[in-house]
Amino acid sequence: MYNCAIILAAGEGKRMKSSTPKVLHKVCGKEMVNIVIDTIKISGINDINVIIGRGADKVKDATINNNVSYSLQDKQLGTGHAVMCAKEFLKSKKGTVAIFTGDAPLITKNSVEKLIAFHNEENYKATILTSIVDNPDGYGRVVRESSQEVSRIVEHKDCNAEELKINEINAGMYCFDIESLLRSLDKLNNNNAQGEYYLPDIIGILKNEGLKVGAVPVEFEETMGVNSRVQLSEAEKVMRKRINLMHMENGVTLIDPDNTYIDLDVDICNDTIVYPGNIIQGNTVIKENCTLYANSRIEDSFIDKNVTIQCSTILKSKIGENTTVGPFAYIRPESVVGKSARIGDFVEIKKSVIGDETKVSHLTYIGDAEVGSKCNFGCGTVVVNYDGAKKCKTLVGNNVFIGCNTNLVSPVKVNDNTYIAAGSTITDEVPEGALAIARAKQVNKEGWVEKKGKKK
Repeated sequence: MYNCAIILAAGEGKRMKSSTPKVLHKVCGKEMVNIVIDTIKISGINDINVIIGRGADKVKDATINNNVSYSLQDKQLGTGHAVMCAKEFLKSKKGTVAIFTGDAPLITKNSVEKLIAFHNEENYKATILTSIVDNPDGYGRVVRESSQEVSRIVEHKDCNAEELKINEINAGMYCFDIESLLRSLDKLNNNNAQGEYYLPDIIGILKNEGLKVGAVPVEFEETMGVNSRVQLSEAEKVMRKRINLMHMENGVTLIDPDNTYIDLDVDICNDTIVYPGNIIQGNTVIKENCTLYANSRIEDSFIDKNVTIQCSTILKSKIGENTTVGPFAYIRPESVVGKSARIGDFVEIKKSVIGDETKVSHLTYIGDAEVGSKCNFGCGTVVVNYDGAKKCKTLVGNNVFIGCNTNLVSPVKVNDNTYIAAGSTITDEVPEGALAIARAKQVNKEGWVEKKGKKK
């Protein structure tokens, strides 16, 4: 059976009060529409059409790498009208089309598969995704026949006394036989107060033709739509709980899952321990046996095994195994720190390579540099990488000892097995095996304080 999908993503999202299209607001680090696309794809459907409207170019830019097609809904005239805009996508197809919404990111792979399998196996012309809720106020009710097929969908305001007691509600997601849907779209009208075309009206059209309509209930949280910042935070909370549960089931220790923030695409290996307050974002990979103490932020980075991180920020960088970072270190993008290294407190690394077993213990800045292995940076060392017009490079060899308060003025090279005396400003190459001293000789002027009248 051929299956395809449509995602409704053209809504204005006025309640979001944002210049960003609603479906591009992120839940756990990923745009809602991309979460829905990913879920549909892992469910086995690869032919996906996204209905775009407000902010169409932005939605295209955000989804372009997902290999989807697009249909434009230039005027928002209801969900039925949105599907009408996808007729070109559907016209030569036979099989099943599943319809989801780009602002409902909590739908799961299992529920998508369940909906499609039920629809196809039972040979329905339409199947509605529903939820059973304790308080159905405000939702359209799903009225079933004695056979458990769907009889109709009744909006809350139109329900009679018996229908108001029904607690199965329409979730706004569907499967349709493609040919039946196309015929029904031609019969859809906008004879209502809003002058819009509503997709649920298709159910009535199909029933009037004597065709079978089914319904599949799923958990209500999976069908939650996001129409405001409050609902966005609620979706974030649900998704974060799912993500954290998945990591714990995979062997990661989260000391306080309620205060640990991990994005959807993060990969954490077993026996890593994550303390509260950590924010782990993007495509970060954290290997085995790492310890992330409280309050670090790691984005799009690779952390090798047995790394310890304390209260630090690591962005778009790589940290080698058995290395320690922090507290209060700042690893900026395009940095690579080697194995068994030490990046200590208040150290900033920017676009640099730090070799294995090198120690940068405290209060040091290294920018645009390549540093070898088994080096030691004294407190207060600065790589002076900017000349006011351009960034310049510093090269430091292996087994280099750099004394406290040293300035390395780029471009400059410090060769292997060298020492730099504390307080030096290095502007010329340091030869291998040399001691570099670049500071003025100390001069003591006896009696200067009293002579100048400075004595207190």
